[in-house]
Amino acid sequence: MMMRFDMMHLRRHLRTMLCAAALAALAMPAHAQLTIDMTKPSFEPVPIAIVDFSGEAVGAQIAEVIRNDLQNCGLFRSISPSSFIERNVNANAAPRFPDWRSIGAQGLVVGQMSRIGGNIKVDFRLWDVVVGQQATGLSFTSQPNNWRRLGHIIADAIYKRVTGEEGYFDTRIAYVAETGPVTTRVKRIAIMDQDGANNRYITDGRTLAVTPRFSPTLQEIVYMAYSEGNSPPKVYLQNVDSGRRELLGNFPGMSFAPRFSPDGTKVAMSLSRDGNTDLYEMDLRGQTLRRLTNTPGIDTSPSYSPDGTQIVFNSDRGGTQQLYVMGANGGGERRISFGDGRYATPVWSPRGDFIAFTKIMGGTFGIGVMRPDGSGERLLTSGFLVEGPTWAPNGRVLAYFQQQRGGSVNLQQIDITGRFQRQIPTPTDASDPAWSPLIPQ
Repeated sequence: MMMRFDMMHLRRHLRTMLCAAALAALAMPAHAQLTIDMTKPSFEPVPIAIVDFSGEAVGAQIAEVIRNDLQNCGLFRSISPSSFIERNVNANAAPRFPDWRSIGAQGLVVGQMSRIGGNIKVDFRLWDVVVGQQATGLSFTSQPNNWRRLGHIIADAIYKRVTGEEGYFDTRIAYVAETGPVTTRVKRIAIMDQDGANNRYITDGRTLAVTPRFSPTLQEIVYMAYSEGNSPPKVYLQNVDSGRRELLGNFPGMSFAPRFSPDGTKVAMSLSRDGNTDLYEMDLRGQTLRRLTNTPGIDTSPSYSPDGTQIVFNSDRGGTQQLYVMGANGGGERRISFGDGRYATPVWSPRGDFIAFTKIMGGTFGIGVMRPDGSGERLLTSGFLVEGPTWAPNGRVLAYFQQQRGGSVNLQQIDITGRFQRQIPTPTDASDPAWSPLIPQ
């Protein structure tokens, strides 16, 4: 049985309306099996079967998006359609559960598509095969060119039902697209879906553009662009859907590493003035600039805590590059990194439980995490040159970039356990990723 309610979703760059209807899930018995306890130190991926959605040719493509999303996160094992016994699954009736149990499926996803005027309507159900009950069901109506995004939204719904946590598939990643020889490298800001699809460029490559960072509240990015000649870089704010761009700062000294506050109203950055490199905060509404640190060392790479009360940054004020935490208004700085080597590019998890960082030890780089008080430090991965972590909005997954010894640069993804790692496809060399929040619905 399905119950429906409508929720409007407006997206300017698609000029479309997405009506999402959450269908109330049937009550699950207390012994339901279709769950993952991610607090356990080890767990096995959930075997899940995803049937091509019926009714429209694009239904097979939507099912493939869902398969890839769930498989790539490492928490699910997508069962090959070639092993399915029940081929013609009725999306409006219970499946033959013994057929799915016999191939090892714990979850089964079925869906049906139809046309409503010029739009497509997608209904899907997630079945708990072990107990023979529906786990959840959702319905969406959108324009046909939104089909890929519908697949991501459905994958997010499945992820949340099985893990109890928000998904991250309906998101984007901004990054620096790199082309050309090392001596005349062209660096453009690009943006794509988190799985590498729908890649497009935000800047045209006529000037060097670096360090894109997403707003946590809007589909906007802040980045730096170098003008021709020897003038300092400028800080820009750009809406990724409309393309509208505004100059945030044309500072007399060098500026580095701008990053938004959690409410999206401020940007913290590093500015070099009079021989000192300190942290500053700009209020986006009044364009006012406030100094946060004042030390002889180099303070850079600020990142706010999710509640906006603290900032983590790296500084060499103690002689080596280390991580420090201070109040968001400045003051009260305390060092939190005490391991071997140097620490850089800290970024606070959206959940508030970890700070990710780059660690440099001799000729080796690593991506690691620690608690905000500096405890529990551990490396998730290491290599010749790995750098620049960025969090998915659910705080379970990180993206970063990796340079090979031959010089090529690519984006990587790894989960918080360090168990599941994969390369994110990009059409060119890619560096310095920044993960968006979930796209608003």
